[in-house]
Amino acid sequence: MTIRLSILAVLLFALLALTASAHHNMSAVFDFNDRVTLGGTLTKLDWRNPHIEIVVSAKRDGGQVEEWRGEGPAPIWFRSRETGKAEFEKAIGKPVTFEVSRARDGSRFGLLRNITLPGAKVLALCPENC
Repeated sequence: MTIRLSILAVLLFALLALTASAHHNMSAVFDFNDRVTLGGTLTKLDWRNPHIEIVVSAKRDGGQVEEWRGEGPAPIWFRSRETGKAEFEKAIGKPVTFEVSRARDGSRFGLLRNITLPGAKVLALCPENC
């Protein structure tokens, strides 16, 4: 019985280690060389752990509007920079500018590198390679 529990514990530890490694391998999901800068209207905020997510309706060249999603750091990251959920909530429906490292699948999704909120508050989330 002790051997079975030991084997089970080792397998569980290995599974948790692989899951944590995959979660933080951002270069597998995002292309740090494919940066996109857009301006648009912040339409949605998902303030949650382990990463916040914003949705922006952005005007592209030619005037068409596209919905872009940006994944940012955990809420605690913002608190340590004196920015909170309320500040983002006040920005909903207002213009923002943001830069993302685009997802490798080519979708309109990316890792937030920086965002300029109304009032010209700039948050550099990932200024260099993350």
